[in-house]
Amino acid sequence: MPVKIRLQRHGKKGKPFYWIVAADSRAKRDGKFLEKLGTYNPNTNPASIDINVDNSVKWLQNGAQPTDTARAILSYKGVLLKHHLWGGVRKGALTEEQVEEKFNAWLEEKEKAVQAKRDGLSKAQAEAKAKALEAEKEVSEKRAAAAIPEVEEEAAEEVAEGAEAAAEETAAVEEPAKEEAAEPEAKAEEAAPAEEAEASKEEE
Repeated sequence: MPVKIRLQRHGKKGKPFYWIVAADSRAKRDGKFLEKLGTYNPNTNPASIDINVDNSVKWLQNGAQPTDTARAILSYKGVLLKHHLWGGVRKGALTEEQVEEKFNAWLEEKEKAVQAKRDGLSKAQAEAKAKALEAEKEVSEKRAAAAIPEVEEEAAEEVAEGAEAAAEETAAVEEPAKEEAAEPEAKAEEAAPAEEAEASKEEE
């Protein structure tokens, strides 16, 4: 029975989540499998991979063939390296202790590289956030600077409107006063001809 190590898709639409399984090559992609070896989550950065290294090595030793994607994942987690080192044990070139020592040293180096990548991503995110805040601050300052002339224009308009209103009130008060002052003069002018007429009658 030909066995393949491949990915089996799970998760919801747009956010896939994969199981790494050893399955019969004739079985459906998401069908029956012989053993679940681990999981692969590409939705995180870096991708989250959890795999049983020893069981994966046993399947490789028994002739299981990984797909291209599965091979890349196995290589990333050191499964192919350990399989290669165990080949040296079978040939007598290495001991089991040496295999474990070399594999653990490789894991430490790999973990350092992964941690450096995580730190770089965190730093890049922090820098991007700082730049976004600076851009927002600049936009806010520009808006505030543009709003000041508008406020001054509104204040000037209010002052001008107040002056016009005061002028109208003053005019409204002065017009009745002028009319009242003009009334006695008109009466005096009307009375003067009457007095002149009476004076002329007396003279006659």
